[in-house]
Amino acid sequence: MKRYDERDTMFARMVYKRGSKAYEDYYARNPEKKAIDDELRDMPELCSPETPTYDPIDAKIPNANFKFLADIRQFAEGEKNENKTPIEAENISERLKKLVLYYGAKHAGIAKMQEYHYYSHRGRLAEHYGEKVTDLLPFGIAFTVEMKREGVDKAPLLPEIIESSRAYVEAAVLGIQLAYFIRELGYDARVHMDGNYLVIAPLVARDAGIGVIGRHGLLITPKYGTSVRIGVVTTDMPLVPDQKLDIQIEKFCEICGLCASTCPGRAIPEGPRQEIDGILKWQVNQEKCYGFWRKVGTDCGICMKSCPFGKSIELTELKEEEYQANPFLLLEKLREK
Repeated sequence: MKRYDERDTMFARMVYKRGSKAYEDYYARNPEKKAIDDELRDMPELCSPETPTYDPIDAKIPNANFKFLADIRQFAEGEKNENKTPIEAENISERLKKLVLYYGAKHAGIAKMQEYHYYSHRGRLAEHYGEKVTDLLPFGIAFTVEMKREGVDKAPLLPEIIESSRAYVEAAVLGIQLAYFIRELGYDARVHMDGNYLVIAPLVARDAGIGVIGRHGLLITPKYGTSVRIGVVTTDMPLVPDQKLDIQIEKFCEICGLCASTCPGRAIPEGPRQEIDGILKWQVNQEKCYGFWRKVGTDCGICMKSCPFGKSIELTELKEEEYQANPFLLLEKLREK
């Protein structure tokens, strides 16, 4: 599978200020993206007074949370203890998962890291722009934290981005705790959190067996559905990977389509999957998605709100024989509710 470049993500591109070295370099190599990006760049910022969802007090909550995340990203990496504690892979794997759940995570799993899990180059932080991602640690502990439904169900209004930013903070702090513990045992560990990812978190989480990826590109998990944020800690500690969930989500998403039909930016494709970079999948149009964020002033969340899993039906029901054979029956169950 292809390694994706973080410089191509919408979040990185919006950081490139006109006239900056990153701006000039990126659009010299990707001139076709310049016009749409400049148009988006000129729109009101999220949570700004020019947006329709703005509140002079509540809009400061997510801003404060994201500033806090920027301040603590220095703890993503750190020195390990020189005295390595002897461990046994199977035992420590279970203990790490139990620990992260004790700290408050809702799901936890371990993935054997592959090249496609990592970005090829960094892009979002100006000081690291264009650096190759070369420190490919071999294992990833993926976990989720809950996004409370009372926030998600208010999407696309301010309570959704308040809850979204709160969950990003929770995932970051939890990941830092876990990484500090791993380093204390004498192994390298890196936290991947909002604004400082070297990995594509949903892919790691999927391969760690804690969820599946739906039409909307979001991780869908047992019990909580899409109402989660993902944390990842990569390490060189020898661990035992978990198995992927044996759930054919594509069959359900093909007949459901709620996320696509309710997407206000028309960013989620309504048709069948397409082959992209050799993989059959649905590709969300990130420019359309982010464009609606800037129009409304929040990070939207309507696709999470509309996804039936974790709200009306349970993901693991797709493992039942009747729903495996005919996912339409599960959709009918949803409609009956």
